[in-house]
Amino acid sequence: MAYGDNAGFTAYAQAAGYVIPDGTTDAQISAARQRGSLVIDRFEPRFSGSRTGGFAQANAWPRTGAVTYYGEATPSDTVPQAVVNASYEAAFLELTNPGSLSPVITGSAIVKREKVGQLEVEYATSTSADAKDIIALATPVAIVIEGLLWPFLKVDLPGVLVV
Repeated sequence: MAYGDNAGFTAYAQAAGYVIPDGTTDAQISAARQRGSLVIDRFEPRFSGSRTGGFAQANAWPRTGAVTYYGEATPSDTVPQAVVNASYEAAFLELTNPGSLSPVITGSAIVKREKVGQLEVEYATSTSADAKDIIALATPVAIVIEGLLWPFLKVDLPGVLVV
């Protein structure tokens, strides 16, 4: 299930000044919204609370026990509009560039140096072999999405050692 609906997505895109490509079908918008919702759900470990419907619930929202950065409780039967809007942002990126927010990473296929004729390019590479680091480097960051979601992300406080 995707957050929001096609009419809401279209209204959001128009209000944001985005141009939905001519000839885009409702089915394509629905598919992009589904992929956009999956992008938002990747933030779930950083959301407070738990899925209202338990593990069988299709998406990360709605949530029980979720609070904002400011300590405000979110209703357990509601998906915050900012979460829906973040999914619309992701959906637009997916609609105009399918797969852009979910890159496929193959460590063995990384090109360090490429030469074509007189042109030669050497790319910066990570020295880390840790899969988590490689995934982090390859995952795009959409600042608008992060900005919409930040009030719903847990605050990570440093541990305090008391002796």
